[in-house]
Amino acid sequence: MSKRFDAERLVVATFAERPDLLARVFEPEIQSALPEFMRHDPGAALYYGDGHLEHYREFGLVAFDPAAPERPLARAFSVPFAFRDGTPGRDELPEGGWDEVIRWGYLDRTAGRRPTAVSALEIMVAPHLQGGGISRLMLNAMRDNARRLGFADLYGPLRPTLKDKEPLTPFAEYAVRRRADGLPWDPWVRVHVQAGAQIVKPAPTSMVVAGTIAEWSAWTRLRFDKSGPTIVPGALSPVHVSLEQNHAVYIEPNLWVHHRLSP
Repeated sequence: MSKRFDAERLVVATFAERPDLLARVFEPEIQSALPEFMRHDPGAALYYGDGHLEHYREFGLVAFDPAAPERPLARAFSVPFAFRDGTPGRDELPEGGWDEVIRWGYLDRTAGRRPTAVSALEIMVAPHLQGGGISRLMLNAMRDNARRLGFADLYGPLRPTLKDKEPLTPFAEYAVRRRADGLPWDPWVRVHVQAGAQIVKPAPTSMVVAGTIAEWSAWTRLRFDKSGPTIVPGALSPVHVSLEQNHAVYIEPNLWVHHRLSP
């Protein structure tokens, strides 16, 4: 398949409709789109680990070609959470972004608290099909799905597509960059704005990944031989390395956006 693959021919279903594809979207064809070190964020376990995904089947989506319905080509996950409903600490979107909204969703579910909004967590397309409009298709499907489930607000801590090419550029500076036509410079942020989203604010500590020097070497296949900020392929900002303390920490900034969903 090539980037000219017709995205509109794909079928998008929830995992409630296609539970047989849930495990398959974590196979290398799609999973390889994610840098290995990002798979080691402990905050993700409250959504993706220990059977938690079973509770979110209506909030997960899979895309496949009807000619090959057993082969998933893209996935999308979102989480419902209580927001601006009187719950303490829920008046503003969290600085902790992705990690924190996953924690909010987990706490709401275990406390039996009624969610009032949905947050996108990811849209991931098989690398050989990226750039062909499938991510836009999945975003529209996520908006439609949240609306179908009775929600009027879809938020998302976005990971800007090209920020990893400029890891030293301050995130706040990158996030406000615009093209000559006034649209966001970053293509993924632009897709959301063109779909109707409003940019809210940065989430400066959206994802935190910490590990030993040996673990980071295994995740990245790099040699970490000095302390200090270190550029790692796929990272949006430098990884903070301390040989003296035998650890490295990555803190990823994201950008909160808000889709107001019409009835």
